[in-house]
Amino acid sequence: MAAANNPPDRKGLIVLSWVWVGAPLAYGLYELVLKARQLFTG
Repeated sequence: MAAANNPPDRKGLIVLSWVWVGAPLAYGLYELVLKARQLFTG
């Protein structure tokens, strides 16, 4: 009997989606830390 009810494998799409959102988020947080350090240390 074939497994017809199994959803398609979308691990690649999930990883790509996380990178698509995570990369700009990480860059934004990095810039935030740099600006906050500059603000508080002068």
